[in-house]
Amino acid sequence: MEWDERYSEPGYAYGTEPNDYLVSVCDGLPEGELLSLAEGEGRNAVYLAERGYRVTAVDSSRVGLDKASALAKDRGTSIETRVVDLTEFDPGIEQWDVVVSVFCHLPHQQRRELYKKIVPSLKTGGVLVLEAYIPRQLEFATGGPDVAERMPTLKMLRQELQGLDFEVAHEIERDVMEGKYHHGRAAVVQILARKN
Repeated sequence: MEWDERYSEPGYAYGTEPNDYLVSVCDGLPEGELLSLAEGEGRNAVYLAERGYRVTAVDSSRVGLDKASALAKDRGTSIETRVVDLTEFDPGIEQWDVVVSVFCHLPHQQRRELYKKIVPSLKTGGVLVLEAYIPRQLEFATGGPDVAERMPTLKMLRQELQGLDFEVAHEIERDVMEGKYHHGRAAVVQILARKN
């Protein structure tokens, strides 16, 4: 599926409200510089900017990020957007107080390579917030990739994110209601991990 095509549809594919899990942990996150991976049309980035973060939103789709910028403007805030190929993206070293990865589903090897770079990109005390569909999501078919290879398990993520201390780390079922493409009961992994 071509992301520009999906984001060219009328409205917002995943709605304009932030991810529930992100909202639930937001009060405990450090302030400052925040990177949002695979941000799409901006629902999470704009919410975080409204809360005072200096947000850099990265995605492969210019169409999605243009909508993200428009959403930020409509809400009286601003975000920095960057069109990137996440398989080649350099997040830097000790750049970020928070990194957000919400439903960022790359092929297994590419995800490993990205997260290997994300750990050193966090400042000391920085936090990674992650929610993703797990392979069991294929039984629900309420959103996410149509191949298990793009969905991590908690065990995989513990290996891929070595160097972080896991404060939240579980696989659960929950209702995900985000626009028309994430809609219904779902199987997800949720992580909050800190670099100490």
